[in-house]
Amino acid sequence: MTEQEWLSCTDLAPMLEFLRGKASDRKLRLFAIACCRNIWHHLTDPRSRNAVVIAEQFSDGLATQEQLIEAHKAAWEADHHEKAILRHAGRCPLIAEDWAGAASWHVGWETDDASTSDCHPTSEVSRLCAEASGVGSEEARRAERSLQCRLLWDIFGNPFRPITTNHSWLTSGVVALATDIYQDRAFDRMPILADALQDAGCDSADILGHCRSNGPHVRGCWVIDLLLGKE
Repeated sequence: MTEQEWLSCTDLAPMLEFLRGKASDRKLRLFAIACCRNIWHHLTDPRSRNAVVIAEQFSDGLATQEQLIEAHKAAWEADHHEKAILRHAGRCPLIAEDWAGAASWHVGWETDDASTSDCHPTSEVSRLCAEASGVGSEEARRAERSLQCRLLWDIFGNPFRPITTNHSWLTSGVVALATDIYQDRAFDRMPILADALQDAGCDSADILGHCRSNGPHVRGCWVIDLLLGKE
């Protein structure tokens, strides 16, 4: 994949394939979580939502492997329960299978070898989320897949042009603001972060431009991770 192909791609498959072996588990997991949060209204069972929350906590070292496994099991129980209800009502269980599967696939990721698997777990999550978001509407599914590409760009930026920070930019105010944005998901404050960075001497057009862009921005955003030293 070339830089231009990366920047203009509308198909996740080659993008994820390009990232194979280059991206951290945390980054890929946060992308899967972002996909799930985008269809949050479909996650009506608390066990499915909890699976997403626990996976997110695990990515920050705030949940244990055991908690992750238990959340994964509970999400699949929710999946099977929902499908049984729909079948009893004479309805197709595909929708429930999609969103519940999306909520739990990435939770079980840690036991999968994402570097060698023919079916990339993250790719499967994105497919399920697109299906759940646009059941019966190809236009809605295309819109979801387009959004997923933008989420991937937000998390990974431009891998062909890695950027490093100048230590002088990391003032206490910048770091505190970046921390608050990450912890509170206060991504509406990204333009404020750009101003703070500029005041600290940051002259990176890529960093400032991304902060002032319309996003979407999610946990794992490459600028926030860069400032906080996360990988």
